[in-house]
Amino acid sequence: MATARQQPQWVRPESAPGVQLPPLRIYNSLTRQKNDFVPVDSKGKKVTWYACGPTVYDDSHLGHARNYISTDIIRRIMKDYFKFDVTFVMNITDVDDKIILRGREQHLFRQFTEKHTKLDDTVVSTAHAAFDHYMKKNLPLIPADTAPAEYLTEVTRAYSRVTAGRALEGDGPPGDHEAKIKMHIKTASSAAEALQLAKATGIVIPLDQFYAKSEDTLVKYLDSLYGMSIDASDHTVFTKLTKQFEHRFFEDMGALNMLYPDVLTRVTEFGPQIVDFVVKIVKNGFAYATTDGDVYFDIQAFENGGLPYARLEPWNRGNKALQADGEGALTAKSSKKRSEADFAVWKHSKPGEPSWPSPWGPGRPGWHIECSVMASETLGKTMDIHSGGIDLAFPHHDNELAQSEAYWSEPAHNCSKHGGSQWVNYFMHMGHLSIQGFKMSKSLKNFTTVREVLSRGDWTPRGLRVVFLLGGWKEGVEVTDELVKAGLAWEDKVQNFMLKAKDLDMSAIVTNGSSETNTEHKNDTLREKLTQAQKTMDEALCDSFNTPVAMRTISDLISEYNSLPPANLNRETVLDTARWVTKIVTIFGLDGIADPNDTSRIGWTGVEIPSPAQPYIYPLSHLRDEVRKQARSTDISYTNIKNLAVHTSPTTIKPTEESEPYAKAFTHFQDSVKSLAEEEAPAKDLLGLCDQLRDTHLWNLGIYLEDREPPLGAMIRPVDKQLVLARNEKEEREKSKLEAKVKREAEEAEKKRQADERAKVSHLDMFKTSGEYSVWDGEGLPLKDREGVEVSKAKGKKLRKDWERQKKLHEAWVKAQEGGGV
Repeated sequence: MATARQQPQWVRPESAPGVQLPPLRIYNSLTRQKNDFVPVDSKGKKVTWYACGPTVYDDSHLGHARNYISTDIIRRIMKDYFKFDVTFVMNITDVDDKIILRGREQHLFRQFTEKHTKLDDTVVSTAHAAFDHYMKKNLPLIPADTAPAEYLTEVTRAYSRVTAGRALEGDGPPGDHEAKIKMHIKTASSAAEALQLAKATGIVIPLDQFYAKSEDTLVKYLDSLYGMSIDASDHTVFTKLTKQFEHRFFEDMGALNMLYPDVLTRVTEFGPQIVDFVVKIVKNGFAYATTDGDVYFDIQAFENGGLPYARLEPWNRGNKALQADGEGALTAKSSKKRSEADFAVWKHSKPGEPSWPSPWGPGRPGWHIECSVMASETLGKTMDIHSGGIDLAFPHHDNELAQSEAYWSEPAHNCSKHGGSQWVNYFMHMGHLSIQGFKMSKSLKNFTTVREVLSRGDWTPRGLRVVFLLGGWKEGVEVTDELVKAGLAWEDKVQNFMLKAKDLDMSAIVTNGSSETNTEHKNDTLREKLTQAQKTMDEALCDSFNTPVAMRTISDLISEYNSLPPANLNRETVLDTARWVTKIVTIFGLDGIADPNDTSRIGWTGVEIPSPAQPYIYPLSHLRDEVRKQARSTDISYTNIKNLAVHTSPTTIKPTEESEPYAKAFTHFQDSVKSLAEEEAPAKDLLGLCDQLRDTHLWNLGIYLEDREPPLGAMIRPVDKQLVLARNEKEEREKSKLEAKVKREAEEAEKKRQADERAKVSHLDMFKTSGEYSVWDGEGLPLKDREGVEVSKAKGKKLRKDWERQKKLHEAWVKAQEGGGV
């Protein structure tokens, strides 16, 4: 008989004779080590994969993005690098305790706001009752009768340790408990502020703002009053919420360049199948029904049948907090369970909860059973991969595994041996995303949504994916300034390399295949580095999708390229390197919907200028390069410049509406060059024309020419965020310099004006206007002060020195006036 603590059992899949598989090893949560990957498919090509999808009651946050992007990266590697035929199934949880609660709350809040369209006494008194109700339930250290005006004072008194970033009790670090307290403090603070504004003399808060600040407390209170009285047979109470957020989820995932699932399942579409699944588990002797209509999984019977429970995280099987979270917020404690650890596979529906018919009465699925059923229905008795966030390992995935193997096993009374099959061969769990040490979570409300960060420009889809690629898929990711900088540095490095490679490729096309880069070498160093990088990349991806090493491999290869002088580079090797890098980053999902099988591509989105621009801008840039070269030479040939302008033409003869702005820029520059050449204008005018094309005409079209040292011509690139920031910073520096110069000149002019004003005063009169003296000699030097006291000898010497200085200044000023000076 198996024991609860036995070592997890895992049946090693064997490949069929003659099947050639890549040497891929995957870290498997079932064995807690890396295992050779062998698909169930006898031919070794088809791979079945079930991924736990979202519970759709709110917008997706960056924690979700971490899970789903990492999953998407591995899926793409399996499909496009290892060439497996992957069937990827994702579920949508559109009914569970959280959705029922949120759906009811939103339904009741909507009814309340539609009925109460003025900020009257009823609205305020209801909001006040909601505020009291919320504090009593969630902030018990604050007196229940605390007035909104006294709320912050009481928070400081009761929860100062938490608000100061410490644990509520003891010397340990703060955790999720403290994070939840902070969330509740913030929620109640918002409601208290609304109530104070509503009652303050002379202050009127708009109704929509009052509701916005009070909503999170109001919904809980309204649900406590009326939640069980709504007509839950009307499933639109809940589906209105889930359809909205399912749509928004896939909008967000599309924005993040996620591949859409091959198969999408929803819990509400599998009601009959879930009932049948539970019936069979009961029939097999691994579950039991209670008199109140609940059905519980029998862990003891399961283990008596030789089937170990909690194979993924056996150390958590006694964790009551996780068990309670797995049961859901609406599940009441039952004394009818045979064991406290037994979990619900079917729940009788209480008033205010949606229901489906079953042999045990109206009810709804337990949280874990839904995935067991949907995965089994779509993928069968055994699947290759099951994935999700690490927080799902226990109890969700452990319970899924137990239920499913109970379903596929022989009845418990024939339990002398394992009668079923291994339901999942490889469990993969993605690490958490955390900020300031805390897991990002909807329940903690410490999250930033995907659409927020994308709309604000905090992240780009590519930048976010780069950061996740730099970390291992199963390790946690802590968002730090260093990590953000590392991601930006990697992306910029690859971007610059692709720009150079794309420029090399396009320049050769524009100049009819000629290139200044050597094409023959006895020792092609870059080719050797490329070969080694390809080998290292293969080893990294075979090593459980080791993307940190893969990303470092790309970076190191580009560093090798950057370290080699242009004269030592083989053009074809550079282009082959760029094509390989392009292929890998495309496989990683860093380039939109680009096809990773297109081996001719170079670069990713953002490297190329628009297609309609290319026939005009590449020859235009080449002409500009030649004009600059001539203008910088010691012997300018205006005939050559004119001939260059005359014989340079676009690489297309079919202008379009989209290409018209670029055609105009081409013609304007061409005509201007001809005109200056005919005038034999000075070199500075030719160079100024080239700068104007770069800094104004093409910049305004979203194109930048990055000038380089000869013999290299300008590199053509789109104007991107970094270029705009760099230009803005340069303009700010120049503006600051100009402002400093103007200020300095103004100060100097003021000093000169004041000096001139002083110099205008004659030395003969300088002491007669101050009022300090009453008698002077013939030169205007003071003899007595205003009181009639004679000036001392020492004082007289000092006054004489001042008089002599002023005499020189005044005589110089007079002379300047006579000479026409200012």
